[in-house]
Amino acid sequence: MKNIFELEHVSKQFKNDGRECWALRDISLSIQEGEIFGIIGMSGAGKSTLVRTLNRLEEVSKGTVKFCGKDLSDLAPRELRKVRHSISMIFQSFNLLQQRTVIQNVEQPLCIAGVSKSERKRTARKMLEIVDLSDKENIYPTRLSGGQRQRVAIARALASNPKVLLCDEATSALDPKITGEILDLLKKINQEQKLTIVIITHEMAVVEKICDRVAIIDHGHLAEIGEVKEVFRSPKSKAAKKLVFPGNPFDPSRPNKKLIRIVFDGLAASEPFIANLVETTGKKVNILSANTKSVGGIGYGQMILELPELEEEQHIIVDYFSQSGLSISEVRKE
Repeated sequence: MKNIFELEHVSKQFKNDGRECWALRDISLSIQEGEIFGIIGMSGAGKSTLVRTLNRLEEVSKGTVKFCGKDLSDLAPRELRKVRHSISMIFQSFNLLQQRTVIQNVEQPLCIAGVSKSERKRTARKMLEIVDLSDKENIYPTRLSGGQRQRVAIARALASNPKVLLCDEATSALDPKITGEILDLLKKINQEQKLTIVIITHEMAVVEKICDRVAIIDHGHLAEIGEVKEVFRSPKSKAAKKLVFPGNPFDPSRPNKKLIRIVFDGLAASEPFIANLVETTGKKVNILSANTKSVGGIGYGQMILELPELEEEQHIIVDYFSQSGLSISEVRKE
């Protein structure tokens, strides 16, 4: 797939009362056409600043941002407006016009673009059909639920036929059930319209559900980037491990015992590998914690295990899990 965005050594500096603050530091990454790309980090990590560089709502202090091969900083105002017409955004707060009906909200970007009234109406109704709100076109936003308002915002974003949809914490204000429905809708739109979607979030569950790849931002730096399933299975950076794995509250029950984390996916998620360990090697482990989840429709999980005191037995257990295709790492109390 070709790249729709290319960021090369992007840094962003803000100045406040004479003090300099770097929100982004030397970030290089690419986003491929047609994928769902996640940008995740804790509050204040710089992820929202990063996404605003994608449509030049934020000017970069250093580096370049390219959209479809064009350096955004080189574009004249008219060219930039054309690019922004191809990049739609949805937000946590929906940003709907309360004095206008649902269909009038969806028509808004087309009205600004000078599209005829009949064509605006036709397109808006088509978009409302996509988000399953055809029966709400004459309703005002105050009479809609949070999930319905976000669907209107999505319909409005799609009305201009964009190449990219930027979602800045778009599900943070919604409950888990509605969040799941919105994410399912975005996945459907991505698959049916081949629309590139960039999702900014602080929730790993959002990334796990629909993203193809993810970039982890930590204090303005790019901590890690890769396919979601690989980052979940074997996170490399401290920031990624903090997001992917729950904290470990345990100490070994005795000084010579060791704690390990095993991560499994796919077919291994349904294998009784602890029972197989005992049957094959005669060695036993103590399960301290465990959880499983679906990442891109594939079962993933992790366990924290306490190994016996004897180093020889520890090696036997670790070798057995390694030969079974499990990812293994030693863990210590945080």
